[in-house]
Amino acid sequence: MQNQTRIIIENVAPQLDGGAFAVKRIVGQKVRVTAAVFSDGHDVIQCCVKYKYQSDKKWQEIRMTPMDNDEWFAEFTVEKQGFYSYFVEGWVDYALNWQHGTERKIFDGQNVTSELLEGAEYVKEIQKIASKEEKKYLDSVVHFFTTASEYDNGVREAISHELTQIFKKYPTRFLANQSQELQVYVDRKKALFSTWYEFFPRSASQEEGKHGTFKDCEKLLPRVAEMGFDTLYFPPIHPIGEVNRKGKNNATNAEPGDVGSPWGIGSQYGGHKATHPELGTIDDFKCLVKTAKDLGIEVAMDYALQAAPDHPYVKEFPQWFKWRPDGTVQYAENPPKKYQDILPIYFESSDWKNLWKELLDVALFWVEECGIRVFRVDNPHTKPFYFWGWLIAEIKKKYPDVLFLAEAFTRPKIMNELAKQGFSQSYTYFTWRNTKSELTEYVTELTQSDQKEYYRPNFWPNTPDINPFALQSGNESVHLQKYFLAATLSSSVGIYGPVFEYRVCEPQAPGKEEYLNSEKYEFVKWDWSQKNKITTLITRINLIRKEQASLQQTNNIVFCTTNNDQVLAYYKFDDEKQNETLMVVNLDAFNTIQTTIRIPVEHLGTSQIQVTDLITGNTYFWNQEWNFIELSPELPFHLFKIQR
Repeated sequence: MQNQTRIIIENVAPQLDGGAFAVKRIVGQKVRVTAAVFSDGHDVIQCCVKYKYQSDKKWQEIRMTPMDNDEWFAEFTVEKQGFYSYFVEGWVDYALNWQHGTERKIFDGQNVTSELLEGAEYVKEIQKIASKEEKKYLDSVVHFFTTASEYDNGVREAISHELTQIFKKYPTRFLANQSQELQVYVDRKKALFSTWYEFFPRSASQEEGKHGTFKDCEKLLPRVAEMGFDTLYFPPIHPIGEVNRKGKNNATNAEPGDVGSPWGIGSQYGGHKATHPELGTIDDFKCLVKTAKDLGIEVAMDYALQAAPDHPYVKEFPQWFKWRPDGTVQYAENPPKKYQDILPIYFESSDWKNLWKELLDVALFWVEECGIRVFRVDNPHTKPFYFWGWLIAEIKKKYPDVLFLAEAFTRPKIMNELAKQGFSQSYTYFTWRNTKSELTEYVTELTQSDQKEYYRPNFWPNTPDINPFALQSGNESVHLQKYFLAATLSSSVGIYGPVFEYRVCEPQAPGKEEYLNSEKYEFVKWDWSQKNKITTLITRINLIRKEQASLQQTNNIVFCTTNNDQVLAYYKFDDEKQNETLMVVNLDAFNTIQTTIRIPVEHLGTSQIQVTDLITGNTYFWNQEWNFIELSPELPFHLFKIQR
């Protein structure tokens, strides 16, 4: 390939898979662009980042600053939702190169008469485009450079800061080179910072043995809001299949009165665009969504692309399912789990374009009819990646506020690919990370590798599908520290309740991470008025998260050294370092621990700080690098706000 430019641009970051995917930011965040930019020889070079919003016609520009070893960086701020494009441009700056060479000769005592005449040519070119005030200055520079009697003034101006700034402002970009154009997608703040609560609407009734309704759910909204949750996620609210309906505890055969699994979607009462008749009408649901919004809560719907055997799709669109030679459809399986009540959708169907359109219409129905702006997507890793990239992009063209949480507990590369395809947030392995080393390693991977550019973690200690071994003891201290860790390590957190706060933890069987008498297959009457230590501390932690900007992001984290492997400490800060917090957690659920921790003086710039525990209100003054800590299992954490 022939290319006359002398500039090489390499390793532009951030970028994903050679620019195949957009990196992610939220409104108001910065994009820090780095690149290796260099030329042959020793000429002075300059480079910049050019960027623009998707609907802008003109590019904005910000000059890059040199670092070591031909590395450069610049930052720009994204101010609107949607796509921004950016690229790096570099050039040999002949005017600055002239100035640099002339300066060295002047300091060496050489006569530079000829060099001044050459410099006058550069200045004359700039005069054509300079402002009126700048032209006055440049006229005098040309006069000095071309008049023998003004030699001393010419020497002075040749190396002046003012001329340097003029040259930088009006570069001659002869044979400039450009990198590949890259993209960043910008979401609203909730994509980064959210606090989720999940419960089953059918368990919302206050009457024993009565199926809950949307009206019952409305009565619980003040409780959800009071605890500081801003997102209320419901499992599927659609009609539940009656054919092959599951019984209690996932029994293959349902008994009379068994309500089945909400994920077995579709029956004689409708499919994905209908509500379960026992929950109420679509108008009832719309009323619930509006009431929640008035309380600062967004309702998140479950987007589960699968069908019960009696879903209307099965008769109307049989080509969307894969039929076996005996005339049946293979039900869903995730060995050893079997889902006889669910038929997987056949994405390899020859009628795939109509299938995709219908599935898009399903999501748009709830967006447009009920104002839904958040979807939790069930098992997205069992559907094609490119389908998700297309569907999310299509929805965001019209409704950029819509967010998608990927419920995919599977192999890392698959989880990463879903995030790249456009999922706003993702479930994680946090549920199974319990020790200091496990937590440190995992959070470091999420925040220090390329994942930080596209993978927004949402930490859940439990889900209806997962009753983790760590919680099965019912130990209060473990529940407290798991929520605290989730809520302070990640800026998005969620719990399945009231199972979590009431410590309902008995497994279906030894060695199984499933709940006994799971709500997936029955409804439960909860005492929603019950308050305890866990609900009190969750409420307090959620309030603190809303007040402390350092806890509203995930990536700015530094783990601190402690003298005990059962104590985890980490420092967090917002982008401007205007808000700083320090978290210390006792991971031992049975013993009080006394230890010392090292504060990150290299980030704080001092060892003399005041820390206030935002949980208890206690204040401490530290004036040394290592400081004493004591934590009991009864309150196994400190959440310090740092003041210098």
